[in-house]
Amino acid sequence: MKVAIQGELGSFSHAAALRLTPKAQIVPCAASLEVFEAVVKGRAGAAVIPIENSLAGSVTEHFDLLLSQPVCVRREYRLRIAHALIASPGTQFRQVKRVFSHPVALQQCREFFRENPQIRPEPFYDTAGSVKHILQQDLRDAAAIAGVHAASVYGGQVLRRGLEDDKRNFTRFFLLRPAAGTRPLPGADKTSIAFTLKNLPGVLFRALSVFALRDIDLCKIESRPMRGRPWEYVFYVDFRRGADQAMQNALRHLAEISESVKVLGTYPAA
Repeated sequence: MKVAIQGELGSFSHAAALRLTPKAQIVPCAASLEVFEAVVKGRAGAAVIPIENSLAGSVTEHFDLLLSQPVCVRREYRLRIAHALIASPGTQFRQVKRVFSHPVALQQCREFFRENPQIRPEPFYDTAGSVKHILQQDLRDAAAIAGVHAASVYGGQVLRRGLEDDKRNFTRFFLLRPAAGTRPLPGADKTSIAFTLKNLPGVLFRALSVFALRDIDLCKIESRPMRGRPWEYVFYVDFRRGADQAMQNALRHLAEISESVKVLGTYPAA
């Protein structure tokens, strides 16, 4: 099976994909939309995307795409993220004036830049892709932040390790499949949904009460702006429940209160 990822081989998405689908053929994509379209249009049977980091927070673009694209979450995986500073062979740390990496990775290494104000962070589309870029261009004043595996894949030199602000740095990944005809896996005990509400007094309280009344444990709630409707929001919720009767009743109750409800997936909790 082909599995699409956002980024190059050697990226953290690549590592997560190999753990979620060990025998898959990995298909690197430059942009997040390409990853989703690869699944929707049949160019890949599945995709692996980062959805949330324990230091930098949510990958908001992926929340928006989960809502708009006909895919569903099949599994989740939590990957320990350890960042390294990688440069072309022979480059010295004192030569480095700029560092390329994915914006989320740069956010996870704020202390490094605070301690080294002479180094400028530069956003790039991917962690491993930034290593590939500086090596292909032979940039002697630049380095990249990525996992050490990217250094071995592209022949880079590790200048420093452990750049992340906190060692308890994890990224949560989703395995996605086409939504049509997909049923939850055996043992699925966690559900992700998105819903919208009319702007009325107490409506969010009423929406959340459908879970509290049934002792369903909410483990995440987040709001995102709705495109084309300023100051209105989509609510994303994760809760610890599979597709049992209590969950079905809660969703039916929520549908009576909400403008729209979309189940993003029911899957085994990591």
